[in-house]
Amino acid sequence: MARDRITFIASSAPEAQASLQRLRHRYGDAGGNADVIVALGGDGHMLSCLHDIMEGDLADNPLPIYGMNQGTLGFLMNPYAEDDLLLRLSVAETSRLHPLRMKARTRQGRIHEALAINEVSLFRETHQAAKLRIFVDNRMRLESLTCDGLLLATPAGSTAYNLSAHGPILPLNAGVLALTPISAFRPRRWRGALLHHEAVVRIEALGGEKRPVSAVADNNEVRDVAEVEIEEDRETTLKLLFDPGGALGERILTEQFAP
Repeated sequence: MARDRITFIASSAPEAQASLQRLRHRYGDAGGNADVIVALGGDGHMLSCLHDIMEGDLADNPLPIYGMNQGTLGFLMNPYAEDDLLLRLSVAETSRLHPLRMKARTRQGRIHEALAINEVSLFRETHQAAKLRIFVDNRMRLESLTCDGLLLATPAGSTAYNLSAHGPILPLNAGVLALTPISAFRPRRWRGALLHHEAVVRIEALGGEKRPVSAVADNNEVRDVAEVEIEEDRETTLKLLFDPGGALGERILTEQFAP
């Protein structure tokens, strides 16, 4: 597949904006005729770009994205270099991602849907701990979890918030999702679960006004939820490009052996 018609996008960081101007001057910018996107920034910028693709005009035929790190974190990015960009793009390896689709119903009965590349999280909104009931494929698995929250992470997101909450790192092609509690109080010994990627997870927020709960799909928040249903959206495929040997699956594997 040709990758010589590039459109460049960058975060608002001054360094990324300066790089944007230099790269456009050197390689041009194909705009709407591009066959690849080069994103300049950090992981937050990459997630924003991926959401723009999923929710914009390119949703039906998303272009592959090659990120170059100009931010603080760069797990989803390649090292920044201005030389030989066309060669790097031509030999880049593709990692394919499927997001999670969240369908949240508020206590007022409103329905909100959103996509998440990293994770869908539920959080307590006040000093009161959340109480959550967990169903997997319409079967109740946990009647009551008292906690600060709960998240369902993709393999791509397993090294993000999920890892900070002591969840497992997931290989990209493992075909599983991580269901991880956040500061669980009862049951104390429950440390989460690994679920098949086709599982449908439904979480009920118990406690009403006393224990309000928010649901967040990446950075899209819905407050005062009564029930959240989450499943992998297999119809949406996102393509990230990485330098040879640095594909996302390899990075996730390497992270498991980090000191």
